[in-house]
Amino acid sequence: MPTLTLPSRFEQPNRPVRKFSVPEYHRMIAAGVLTDEPVELLEGWIVPKMPHNPFHDSTLQWIDDRLRLLLPTGWCLRIQMAIILADSEPEPDVTVAMGNSKAYRHRHPGPADIGLIIEVADSTLLANRAEKARVYARAGLLAYWIVNLVDHQVETMTQPTAKGLYRKKAIAKPGQSLSLVLGDLRLSVPFGEILE
Repeated sequence: MPTLTLPSRFEQPNRPVRKFSVPEYHRMIAAGVLTDEPVELLEGWIVPKMPHNPFHDSTLQWIDDRLRLLLPTGWCLRIQMAIILADSEPEPDVTVAMGNSKAYRHRHPGPADIGLIIEVADSTLLANRAEKARVYARAGLLAYWIVNLVDHQVETMTQPTAKGLYRKKAIAKPGQSLSLVLGDLRLSVPFGEILE
Protein backbone atom coordinates (compact mmCIF):
# COMPACT_ATOMS: atom_id res chain seq x y z
CA MET A 1 0.00 0.00 0.00
CA PRO A 2 1.46 3.43 -0.95
CA THR A 3 2.40 5.80 1.86
CA LEU A 4 0.58 9.11 1.94
CA THR A 5 2.51 12.27 2.65
CA LEU A 6 0.73 14.58 5.06
CA PRO A 7 1.47 18.27 5.51
CA SER A 8 4.46 18.86 7.77
CA ARG A 9 2.52 19.89 10.85
CA PHE A 10 0.72 16.55 11.01
CA GLU A 11 2.24 13.37 12.35
CA GLN A 12 2.16 10.34 10.08
CA PRO A 13 -0.36 7.89 11.58
CA ASN A 14 0.59 4.25 12.07
CA ARG A 15 -2.27 3.05 9.85
CA PRO A 16 -3.64 3.93 6.41
CA VAL A 17 -5.36 7.28 6.02
CA ARG A 18 -7.39 8.85 3.26
CA LYS A 19 -8.59 12.26 2.21
CA PHE A 20 -12.25 13.26 2.26
CA SER A 21 -14.23 15.18 -0.32
CA VAL A 22 -16.34 18.19 0.61
CA PRO A 23 -19.60 16.17 0.16
CA GLU A 24 -18.23 13.39 2.42
CA TYR A 25 -17.30 16.02 5.00
CA HIS A 26 -20.87 17.39 4.85
CA ARG A 27 -22.31 13.90 5.32
CA MET A 28 -20.14 13.36 8.41
CA ILE A 29 -21.36 16.67 9.85
CA ALA A 30 -25.00 15.77 9.10
CA ALA A 31 -24.54 12.34 10.68
CA GLY A 32 -23.10 13.85 13.88
CA VAL A 33 -19.68 12.25 13.42
CA LEU A 34 -17.72 15.50 13.86
CA THR A 35 -19.16 16.86 17.10
CA ASP A 36 -16.43 16.31 19.72
CA GLU A 37 -13.97 19.06 18.79
CA PRO A 38 -13.81 21.97 16.34
CA VAL A 39 -12.38 20.92 12.98
CA GLU A 40 -12.18 22.15 9.40
CA LEU A 41 -11.46 20.48 6.05
CA LEU A 42 -8.19 21.58 4.40
CA GLU A 43 -7.19 20.00 1.09
CA GLY A 44 -9.15 16.86 1.98
CA TRP A 45 -7.74 16.49 5.50
CA ILE A 46 -9.91 16.96 8.58
CA VAL A 47 -7.77 19.06 10.89
CA PRO A 48 -8.38 20.47 14.39
CA LYS A 49 -8.95 24.19 14.80
CA MET A 50 -6.78 26.01 17.29
CA PRO A 51 -8.27 27.45 20.50
CA HIS A 52 -8.25 31.24 20.86
CA ASN A 53 -6.58 33.48 23.40
CA PRO A 54 -7.94 36.88 24.55
CA PHE A 55 -5.63 38.92 22.25
CA HIS A 56 -6.80 36.94 19.20
CA ASP A 57 -10.46 37.35 20.14
CA SER A 58 -10.23 41.07 20.97
CA THR A 59 -8.46 41.66 17.63
CA LEU A 60 -11.18 39.76 15.84
CA GLN A 61 -13.84 41.81 17.66
CA TRP A 62 -12.13 45.05 16.61
CA ILE A 63 -12.06 43.93 12.97
CA ASP A 64 -15.73 42.92 13.17
CA ASP A 65 -16.75 46.27 14.70
CA ARG A 66 -14.70 48.35 12.26
CA LEU A 67 -15.32 46.49 8.98
CA ARG A 68 -19.09 46.35 9.43
CA LEU A 69 -19.11 50.15 9.36
CA LEU A 70 -16.89 50.32 6.26
CA LEU A 71 -18.48 47.72 4.00
CA PRO A 72 -20.38 49.07 1.00
CA THR A 73 -23.94 47.97 0.28
CA GLY A 74 -24.05 44.53 -1.27
CA TRP A 75 -21.31 43.02 0.90
CA CYS A 76 -21.54 41.21 4.25
CA LEU A 77 -19.11 40.27 6.99
CA ARG A 78 -18.93 36.66 8.20
CA ILE A 79 -16.95 35.85 11.36
CA GLN A 80 -15.49 32.33 11.77
CA MET A 81 -17.99 30.82 9.34
CA ALA A 82 -17.33 28.20 6.68
CA ILE A 83 -16.54 28.89 3.06
CA ILE A 84 -16.64 26.17 0.43
CA LEU A 85 -13.76 25.46 -1.94
CA ALA A 86 -13.09 22.55 -4.30
CA ASP A 87 -11.32 20.34 -1.72
CA SER A 88 -11.58 22.39 1.46
CA GLU A 89 -14.10 23.91 3.82
CA PRO A 90 -12.09 26.25 6.05
CA GLU A 91 -13.57 28.64 8.59
CA PRO A 92 -11.57 31.86 8.21
CA ASP A 93 -11.62 34.38 11.02
CA VAL A 94 -13.18 36.95 8.66
CA THR A 95 -14.81 36.63 5.25
CA VAL A 96 -16.09 39.58 3.25
CA ALA A 97 -18.67 38.13 0.85
CA MET A 98 -21.14 39.48 -1.67
CA GLY A 99 -24.76 39.67 -0.59
CA ASN A 100 -26.33 39.87 2.84
CA SER A 101 -26.88 37.45 5.73
CA LYS A 102 -29.81 35.79 3.95
CA ALA A 103 -27.72 35.00 0.86
CA TYR A 104 -26.04 32.06 2.62
CA ARG A 105 -28.95 30.29 4.30
CA HIS A 106 -28.66 27.26 2.03
CA ARG A 107 -25.00 27.30 1.03
CA HIS A 108 -21.64 28.61 2.11
CA PRO A 109 -19.96 31.32 0.04
CA GLY A 110 -17.53 30.09 -2.58
CA PRO A 111 -14.65 31.77 -4.43
CA ALA A 112 -16.94 33.76 -6.78
CA ASP A 113 -18.69 35.28 -3.73
CA ILE A 114 -15.62 36.26 -1.71
CA GLY A 115 -13.78 39.56 -1.85
CA LEU A 116 -11.47 39.25 1.15
CA ILE A 117 -10.33 36.63 3.67
CA ILE A 118 -8.64 37.64 6.94
CA GLU A 119 -6.92 35.36 9.45
CA VAL A 120 -5.78 36.64 12.86
CA ALA A 121 -2.57 34.81 13.69
CA ASP A 122 -0.39 34.24 16.70
CA SER A 123 0.26 30.54 17.39
CA THR A 124 -1.13 29.72 13.91
CA LEU A 125 1.09 32.20 12.02
CA LEU A 126 3.21 29.64 10.15
CA ALA A 127 0.17 27.58 9.15
CA ASN A 128 -1.64 30.72 7.97
CA ARG A 129 1.35 31.79 5.87
CA ALA A 130 1.88 28.36 4.32
CA GLU A 131 -1.12 26.02 4.41
CA LYS A 132 -3.97 28.53 4.48
CA ALA A 133 -2.28 30.78 1.88
CA ARG A 134 -1.86 27.75 -0.41
CA VAL A 135 -5.51 26.70 0.05
CA TYR A 136 -6.84 30.21 -0.56
CA ALA A 137 -4.58 30.92 -3.56
CA ARG A 138 -5.40 27.58 -5.23
CA ALA A 139 -9.09 28.43 -4.87
CA GLY A 140 -8.53 31.80 -6.55
CA LEU A 141 -9.46 33.94 -3.54
CA LEU A 142 -8.42 37.41 -4.67
CA ALA A 143 -7.29 38.98 -1.39
CA TYR A 144 -5.94 37.36 1.78
CA TRP A 145 -4.76 39.33 4.82
CA ILE A 146 -2.99 37.94 7.89
CA VAL A 147 -3.23 40.11 10.99
CA ASN A 148 0.10 39.01 12.44
CA LEU A 149 -0.04 39.48 16.22
CA VAL A 150 3.50 38.13 16.67
CA ASP A 151 5.29 40.74 14.53
CA HIS A 152 2.65 43.49 14.92
CA GLN A 153 1.95 43.82 11.20
CA VAL A 154 -0.64 42.95 8.59
CA GLU A 155 0.53 40.80 5.69
CA THR A 156 -1.49 41.24 2.51
CA MET A 157 -1.58 38.85 -0.42
CA THR A 158 -3.23 39.32 -3.81
CA GLN A 159 -3.01 37.92 -7.34
CA PRO A 160 -3.47 34.19 -6.60
CA THR A 161 -2.13 31.44 -8.84
CA ALA A 162 -3.49 27.94 -9.40
CA LYS A 163 -0.20 26.59 -7.99
CA GLY A 164 -1.14 27.89 -4.56
CA LEU A 165 0.92 31.08 -4.43
CA TYR A 166 0.09 34.75 -4.24
CA ARG A 167 2.15 36.83 -6.68
CA LYS A 168 1.86 40.11 -4.79
CA LYS A 169 2.64 40.46 -1.08
CA ALA A 170 2.96 43.53 1.11
CA ILE A 171 3.30 44.37 4.80
CA ALA A 172 1.54 47.14 6.73
CA LYS A 173 3.06 48.31 9.99
CA PRO A 174 1.41 50.16 12.91
CA GLY A 175 0.06 53.53 11.88
CA GLN A 176 -0.56 52.51 8.27
CA SER A 177 -3.87 51.90 6.55
CA LEU A 178 -4.70 49.09 4.18
CA SER A 179 -6.65 49.65 1.00
CA LEU A 180 -8.51 47.11 -1.07
CA VAL A 181 -10.27 47.76 -4.36
CA LEU A 182 -12.08 44.84 -6.01
CA GLY A 183 -14.85 46.07 -8.27
CA ASP A 184 -17.41 47.77 -6.04
CA LEU A 185 -15.67 46.52 -2.88
CA ARG A 186 -13.54 49.47 -1.79
CA LEU A 187 -12.06 49.50 1.70
CA SER A 188 -9.52 51.63 3.52
CA VAL A 189 -8.88 50.08 6.92
CA PRO A 190 -6.68 51.73 9.59
CA PHE A 191 -5.31 48.47 10.96
CA GLY A 192 -2.53 50.37 12.66
CA GLU A 193 -4.97 51.27 15.43
CA ILE A 194 -5.08 47.72 16.69
CA LEU A 195 -1.39 47.00 16.25
CA GLU A 196 -0.15 49.96 18.31
